[in-house]
Amino acid sequence: MLVGLSIRGIVLIDKLDIEFGPGLWTLTGETGAGKSILLDALGLATGARADRALIRQNQDQASAAAEFDIHTEHIVWSVLERHGLGSGPNLILRRIQMADGRSRAFINDQPVGIATLKEVGDCLIEVHGQKDDRVLLNTALHRELLDEFGALETETRKISAAHEKMVAARKSLEQREAETESAIADLSYLRHAVEEIDHLSPVADEEAKLVDERRLLMSAEKISSALNEARRSLIDDGGSVGRLNSAIKRLEKETGEAADLLKPITSVLDRALVETQDATETVQNAMENFRFDQDRLNVLEERLFALRALARKHDITVAELSAARDQFAKELIAVDTAQDKLDALKTKLEQCRSTFMSLATVLSAKRHDAAERLDNAVTKELKRLKLDHAAFHTRIDVLGEERAGTKGLDRVKFEVSTNPGAPVGPLTQIASGGELSRFVLALKVAIARKGVATTLIFDEVDRGVGGAVADAVGERLQRLAESGQVLIVTHSPQVAARASHHLRIDKKTSAKRKAIMSVKTLNRNERQEEIARMLSAAEVTGEARAAAESLLSTSEQIKKTGISG
Repeated sequence: MLVGLSIRGIVLIDKLDIEFGPGLWTLTGETGAGKSILLDALGLATGARADRALIRQNQDQASAAAEFDIHTEHIVWSVLERHGLGSGPNLILRRIQMADGRSRAFINDQPVGIATLKEVGDCLIEVHGQKDDRVLLNTALHRELLDEFGALETETRKISAAHEKMVAARKSLEQREAETESAIADLSYLRHAVEEIDHLSPVADEEAKLVDERRLLMSAEKISSALNEARRSLIDDGGSVGRLNSAIKRLEKETGEAADLLKPITSVLDRALVETQDATETVQNAMENFRFDQDRLNVLEERLFALRALARKHDITVAELSAARDQFAKELIAVDTAQDKLDALKTKLEQCRSTFMSLATVLSAKRHDAAERLDNAVTKELKRLKLDHAAFHTRIDVLGEERAGTKGLDRVKFEVSTNPGAPVGPLTQIASGGELSRFVLALKVAIARKGVATTLIFDEVDRGVGGAVADAVGERLQRLAESGQVLIVTHSPQVAARASHHLRIDKKTSAKRKAIMSVKTLNRNERQEEIARMLSAAEVTGEARAAAESLLSTSEQIKKTGISG
């Protein structure tokens, strides 16, 4: 239950503190006085969307704090515990809106995110505003409203998760089927590619070795000529070996005459002769071992060209052929095992589908049960709102599996009939604005009573009705407030007379010519005067005051006797 609201710097409000209690609270005042500002401030404190437009002119920021008194078993405490926040019984939600667009939120003076503030706020207050009528008339949201009434949130979460798993399983199967189809189409190509590479059996660094050997063979003629020339230089026609021998023999003849001079020279020449003879032998060996082999060159070139042609075919290098072969083989194995994988994915999809359909069938049954209870609850409310012959029906069409979604198999639509025997039709077909307002109110009350919120707020749900119908609306809100707290913004004197507490909103101009909103809690006499104003035209008359007194007395009598209208 809301016990206090503190507002600072919001639109027409400089500073305002209001205390609340249980029962029905009405907020009245002239049009434009600022009644909706109080609801905006409460929305700011409880996590609703807000912007800089709320900030009072020439102010740096606006703030609103709402204090609640909550029983210990309320669901909000589990929400607070999940977020690591404190316990009650009192709970204060506060929000500061900065002029630069930033916003700060607090719960029991602990900083929290706006999403957390809203989650907690949604557990505490439930607002039914003028814009809600469009929501209730939107058939796309009727299923959600039915689920809210039937407390089917757990079931809808389960089925949403089951649907997501089913969609994911179907996507995986379709992807695998596409991949398998493509692989099967390439099956002959893969096998041929593996066979081609296996036939050549390329080895690491083979291309470089083949290139080097081929280059050597192609240079065989030049190499042979060079070796022959080297051999002739060394031994033919008195070559280097012969000349060295001759030189040594000639010098040895003279060693007796000049041994000290010639002996070192002959020693050097001996060594040169040995080296030259070694060189001659090496050249001779090379000539004997190196022969131009045309057949060998043909074999080398055939393999080198075959490897390069195969590499070009696959747009890779020769060195990458082995890796390509392994990949092709891997794809072949994947094709061979594809059917097993397809069967496994089909089994998984069927399991997911079975789970989803089972949950959807259970949810559909629960929705039909909730629809019957909702129809009875709304019809009961309609009778209290002077629509004795009206009928309300929740239509549920069970769709085929192919049209199922995250919310199950059901399409939900609210239908009504305002006259006996008349066929039911959409809410939008109701011609009378007053009748539409009462249907909407009946639906709101029926749904609201199933919620967890401790405070219900109605913003001008009684518009378009008057007289006995407005009195019936007021009586219904009065009874609804007996088990909790209800706040209503109203222009109806019949509704205002039913309240346990009455707040009047006024807008005045200060000495500095600034608009200021004030809120006054009215006593019994002040309530009579305010209701008389609401009944009057330009001037409050004695007849209006008498009528106001009659409305108040009737309401007070009903509270004492407990007789329901």
